[in-house]
Amino acid sequence: MMDMLSTEPLLHTALLQFIFPFSIKQGASARLISELRKSGYTSFSLDKKELEGAYYGNEYCVSHEKMERTYLPFAAHLLFPQEDDEDSFRRFSRVNGLSCRMEMSQANVAFRVLSTDLFICPFQTGFVTLRVQIEEEKTPFSIALEFADRFRTLENVSVQDEQTVIHSGERTFSQVEDFIFNYLAEGLKPFLDQSELNGAYFETLPFFVDERMLVQAFYGLEPEGDADEIPLSMRYRASQLDGLDAAGRPYISASDPGYIEQYCEEHTYKRWGPETYYMTNEQTFCCISRAERPLAVKLANQMYGEYYYGLLLSMFHKIVLLKLANMHSRLRINRDDDDIEDLIFYINKFSAKFYFLELISQSQGREIFFQLRKVYGNDALFDEVKQTLNDLFQYQVKFQSKRRDMLLMILTVFTVVSGIYGMNQVIDDLEGSIQWGKMLQYSLFQYFALMLTFSGIVISIILTVREIWNSIRSRRRKKFKYQN
Repeated sequence: MMDMLSTEPLLHTALLQFIFPFSIKQGASARLISELRKSGYTSFSLDKKELEGAYYGNEYCVSHEKMERTYLPFAAHLLFPQEDDEDSFRRFSRVNGLSCRMEMSQANVAFRVLSTDLFICPFQTGFVTLRVQIEEEKTPFSIALEFADRFRTLENVSVQDEQTVIHSGERTFSQVEDFIFNYLAEGLKPFLDQSELNGAYFETLPFFVDERMLVQAFYGLEPEGDADEIPLSMRYRASQLDGLDAAGRPYISASDPGYIEQYCEEHTYKRWGPETYYMTNEQTFCCISRAERPLAVKLANQMYGEYYYGLLLSMFHKIVLLKLANMHSRLRINRDDDDIEDLIFYINKFSAKFYFLELISQSQGREIFFQLRKVYGNDALFDEVKQTLNDLFQYQVKFQSKRRDMLLMILTVFTVVSGIYGMNQVIDDLEGSIQWGKMLQYSLFQYFALMLTFSGIVISIILTVREIWNSIRSRRRKKFKYQN
């Protein structure tokens, strides 16, 4: 098999971050934070400068000061809170330093799990990030891509997945999902909210297509003589994670050169070409570079730092927008008044506090962030959600107005009839000491008038009590439901 890869470009560095988004059960954030601290996770904060090189392996570190300067103040407040704020990204990290090995049908790859991040975010969302470094020296490019493609697949869905095994010490895992939830992030699974999956036949985890994690990667290429330009085919394969076929040959999922060229044109950020390119799509965000090692370290630090948070923010935007769209699709318009009110509240909150066009102060970071937002289609989703908000407002105004008019008409008619007719018929008998015996001599119309009088009083009391109860219930429901 190695003969087939003898002409492959070699990597001196392969750093990968596998990101798993999830939904947290309602009201479970505090318990999850407590569990994380018991499991050795440390709360991340920019003022803890001793953590700048703690989670990224040898050579690499992330400047907290630079990360803060990268984002505009309102974005920095969201991403790097100074205190425990439910409307922010609360990060907890743990050093792993685990030497592992992935056994695939085509090759074996030694890798190290450097650290694990767990983010608790607004709208009951969260992220798990596994930070991995391939330890093989001069790794063939195709093997690194194949490793990333196998590792990001949580549940076995193909023959290649079935033939992949992860070894860590004396433990062996046949599925990446088991490696994560039973080893690296043990204790997390009970906090996952799977209510959004009602009705699904095969899906077992929320917000996924084919049960795959998103991959953020840095690929540092070994120099190849006078070669500077990174071929389109390599950029395309890096974006698609096209590694090896079943026979162990380098694989590419497209054959038309025109298509590959058009794809790379749309998905490449090439400000620093031809030496360095950034590739973006819904599954991957990677930097592929021929830069010398000192510069390569700086590029990798950026991927660990400011670009990492930009990616998380883009994913957060898309997930929340999808959640809001899903809530709207499940509404029963004529019955779910509380859910309509909730959805209006969530859309307004997201629009006001979390979704801004300008988040990054530096031009290159801003351009990459716009590229990510374009790839995820967040602007189009946001426009749909805003239209949903307008539609809900119009429906709510019309529905409440119609209901209010109907109630007012009924009460007016009832008040007039009971007040004029009822009270005039029996009012004298209800003054002072009530003469109950006299009521036995009432005519049919007098009994009807008496019934109208007392029913009016009872209905007024019921409406008043119901309004007070609805007000109390609404406040209590909002206090609980709008917490993360």
